[in-house]
Amino acid sequence: MKQPYILVVDDEPDIRQLVQEILQDEGYRVAVAKDGEEAHTLIRKEMPELILLDVWMPDIDGITLYKQLLAEGCQAPVIIMSGHGTVETAVEATRLGAYTFLEKPLSMGRLLPAVEQALSTSQTNNSHTQKSQHIRQPTLQLIGKSVVMQQLREQLSHAAKFSLPVIIEGESGTGKTFSARYLHHHGLHRDGPFVSCHLAALPVQAMINTLFGKEQDGQITPGKFELAGGGTLYIANIEQLTLAHQDRLIGYLRSEEYLRQGGETPLKAECRLICASSCDLPSLIDKGHFRNDLYHLLKGISLHTPTLSEHSEDIPELLSSFVDHFVEREKLPYRHFGLPLQNQLRNYHWPGNIKELNNIVRQLLITGSKPEVQLEELSGLLSTKKRNTDQPLYDELLTLPLREAREAFERRYLIHQMEQQDGVIGNVAKAAGVERTHLYRKLRALGIEFKSVK
Repeated sequence: MKQPYILVVDDEPDIRQLVQEILQDEGYRVAVAKDGEEAHTLIRKEMPELILLDVWMPDIDGITLYKQLLAEGCQAPVIIMSGHGTVETAVEATRLGAYTFLEKPLSMGRLLPAVEQALSTSQTNNSHTQKSQHIRQPTLQLIGKSVVMQQLREQLSHAAKFSLPVIIEGESGTGKTFSARYLHHHGLHRDGPFVSCHLAALPVQAMINTLFGKEQDGQITPGKFELAGGGTLYIANIEQLTLAHQDRLIGYLRSEEYLRQGGETPLKAECRLICASSCDLPSLIDKGHFRNDLYHLLKGISLHTPTLSEHSEDIPELLSSFVDHFVEREKLPYRHFGLPLQNQLRNYHWPGNIKELNNIVRQLLITGSKPEVQLEELSGLLSTKKRNTDQPLYDELLTLPLREAREAFERRYLIHQMEQQDGVIGNVAKAAGVERTHLYRKLRALGIEFKSVK
């Protein structure tokens, strides 16, 4: 049997060599990288089944690199390592989905069990191919006995019987990505890869190449559609596509063929397409920012994920599931959530929905010391803000590197100004406080369509 392949990313040569030798002695195949650039090069050659990632490196910090890998669709489990460990770093790493966090100097008594458990949990004993580049996950289940969750399960089970495109709409943090995974694992394409693409994490110029791939100087870079062959492609934040990009996607949906950027040979993608949005897409259609024909092509099947406030009776069951997950997978200490605390959480308005509850549970397990979580520990964790449906990308922006977050915000901001000023460029320039020439350049760079030059 082919041995699991592990990538170690650390800027310290002694650490790289030590960890490599130890893991090789345990029978693993191990590659090492000194920085983010070298890590990307190795990952493009072969997708590792586990990544050990240092936080502090010369070209890019490990947390930012991890975010980039997630945005690029990497689903290999990640163990974060740092000699400058803090609670904040641990929270950030685990919030993003890292398997666990190890402090330096590394303890072999913790490293080897963590590696074994990460590989076992992710079920990566099957050999990988570069085509799939993804790890098969165990069958997923949706948690909750409420009426709305029963309805969602029924809708997903029905949708799983077909290969039609699906669009999932709902507020940020309501579990759209999890619903897409559930649909994949119960659907006709369950034996293929699940490939995700979060458009909010991509620069506008990179979206088409990321989705459809590119050919340049004899070099071929496969896109998400190609990697998802035989499986499912999940595109989050579909509203981020420019109108020109939407045209490309419409062409694919109508012909079921596409061209790599710079290529001449049509390719046929045999995958199921699931798209998701936190926005009111019909409203964007009315404002001219989203193609009506694309919306209806994607709506082969339409689903809606409920807010947590709509099924707050499921919170006790969600708490139990999250605690079990963090204790088993991340080795966090078990703590009990008593009835008074459960009731307080059930009466909270949950602007961040299930994602917010998940993050709060993790933080309480990491920072608390008593066997039972106390009510006063919630102070400062529960937001006083009401749910903000006007800024559905807020949570996503906070998880992005600064450049990508700034670009996503600028695009949303300028689209809003274009709407307020009826597309009159002169008025938009005044409202935004920028020179008209600079505004033209910015609109083009962000892929925002404009017609008026008044």
